[in-house]
Amino acid sequence: MTDELLEIADELYGLPLAEFTPARDARAKELKGTPLAARVKALRKPSTAAWVANLLVRRDTGQVDQVLAVGAALREAQASMSADELRTLTRQRRQLTAAVTTGARRIAREEGSKVTQAVADQVEATLTAAMVDERCGQALRSGLLVTALTTTGLEPAELEGAVALPEALGFAASAREAERPGRPDLHVVPDPEADEKAVRAAEDALEQAEEAYAEAEAAHGDAAAAVDTLEARSLQLQAEIAELRAKIDELDAAAEETDEELAEAEDARADAVTDLDAATRARDAARSALERLRG
Repeated sequence: MTDELLEIADELYGLPLAEFTPARDARAKELKGTPLAARVKALRKPSTAAWVANLLVRRDTGQVDQVLAVGAALREAQASMSADELRTLTRQRRQLTAAVTTGARRIAREEGSKVTQAVADQVEATLTAAMVDERCGQALRSGLLVTALTTTGLEPAELEGAVALPEALGFAASAREAERPGRPDLHVVPDPEADEKAVRAAEDALEQAEEAYAEAEAAHGDAAAAVDTLEARSLQLQAEIAELRAKIDELDAAAEETDEELAEAEDARADAVTDLDAATRARDAARSALERLRG
């Protein structure tokens, strides 16, 4: 039953968002009288961000697999405390999640859904969570998300209610291509002038796209250079802070040792004062005794 339920869920969560509820209810009605009916009926409609993430998993599986692979490498670098690799992978994570989120917005737009910045932020947070937490990665790859994911990576992510089914972890959504428009009517009379206009329009669009790409590439280069510079400065400051903290620790140890020596010196001084008083009294007594004998 589990495999059949996952197949049904895979099909439903791959539909356009507006079609989910009626398709789910129709499928549950078809299954009426079977153990699956109630579980299918209970499948929750995904949030917009979850739907975009599920769409991305099915339409651009390779990108999602790359996200998960970089996430695994990042976690391994963190475990082994490889600073250089960690910095590189962290930078890759930010660049990759931003780029993949942009791709997810494009895919959703092709499906007729405009993704707001707020939803895009949730999608990027979901991708980040999938990179820093292995179970979040499994949840994303299932393509059965009902809510966006978020985690700090410091504690295990709470996934109850984030996926359609508890069995989702370990399941991989089926890849799907976008539906292509039907073939044009072969009996339509060709219009050379219209074709020429279409070619010119496509050439103009390509030229504009290439200019926009060049500008975006330059901006990306500037941003990447700024990030590299600030990361280097951050590392330098962290090194200086570590050096100062080490010096403070050294001074604290020296102060503690000096305090111990001072306490010992004060004790020695007190003993010396006691001895001096005793010696003074003995001297005075001896002097008095001598004077009496002479007198």
